[in-house]
Amino acid sequence: MPVARLKPTDLITIGEVARRTGLSVSAIRFYEEQGLVEPLRTGGNQRRFLRSDIRRLSFILIAQRLGLSLAEIASALASLPHGRTPTARDWEAISAAIRARLDAQIADLVRTRDRLDGCIGCGCLSLSHCAIWNPQDALGEEGPGARKLLA
Repeated sequence: MPVARLKPTDLITIGEVARRTGLSVSAIRFYEEQGLVEPLRTGGNQRRFLRSDIRRLSFILIAQRLGLSLAEIASALASLPHGRTPTARDWEAISAAIRARLDAQIADLVRTRDRLDGCIGCGCLSLSHCAIWNPQDALGEEGPGARKLLA
């Protein structure tokens, strides 16, 4: 819906967005600074959000819990329309775009879980038998101690 056609009931305050999303007002402002949401401004310079921004912010929270960076989230959100509520098809496109990344992350976690028993006691991750992070003890040449951490 073009901005000129918006009714006052189509817009909500930052406090209402905070209440609906569970985010603090400062977090919403942070996401605004990052360009992830773009509120409109009233004549008195107060922020007003589209109701669809609730879904955008909810997506940000979910995506962060899945391990996506703010840059990845911004890239995904850039495909959403401005001025109208995203459709199911819009959200499906975003889902398809991040599915491969999540599948790779899941595969890494499964591989780490399956090898964890053999590695957990190592501590230094520079033993020659470390098949997860240090095959053939390549990191041992850099000296003692940990060289990589699990994310």
